[in-house]
Amino acid sequence: LHQLYVKGMPDYSGRVTVPVLWDKQQNKIVSTESAEIIRMFNSAFNNITGDQQDFYPESLAEEIDQLNDFIYQNINNGVYQTGFARTQEAYDEAVLKVFAALDNVEQRLSNSQYLLGNNITEADWRLLPTLVRFDVGYYTAFKCNLRALRDYPHLSRYLQDVVNLPNVGKTIELDVYRKGYNSASPLRN
Repeated sequence: LHQLYVKGMPDYSGRVTVPVLWDKQQNKIVSTESAEIIRMFNSAFNNITGDQQDFYPESLAEEIDQLNDFIYQNINNGVYQTGFARTQEAYDEAVLKVFAALDNVEQRLSNSQYLLGNNITEADWRLLPTLVRFDVGYYTAFKCNLRALRDYPHLSRYLQDVVNLPNVGKTIELDVYRKGYNSASPLRN
């Protein structure tokens, strides 16, 4: 990945991060921001792929944006605030925030198949990476262990439904997550 960064910007000396959206024709990085990339993928390539699914319908845009912010602040980033807390007080605050948010999502899913009803949206795709890593990584390595994800019946059903969508499951490698999150790190709490 570092080679791509340097190929796109020969004097690059910064940190290499994922994800990366790379333009093979212009030999440059288009974006390294997951929120931007997922939004681009919603429609930017429809004329090439023929895929007309819309995960960010205009009628739900405001709700999706609010839910994305809630998910990011409390779950996606919340697990990292927990795992990298430097004091017991910071850990206690962060872990409670994560589980309050999971409780909120569990309740939401008790009445619908997906976060905003019966159609999957961008908010579901933004939540998925944290959920698939939760029990194998965040629960153990980040000590987000008040409950396991499997202790939430609606979240568990939801996760299984999303993973079983065409081509989704083959992108998930639990052993890779398990090894990565449970490797030695002096930075984790």
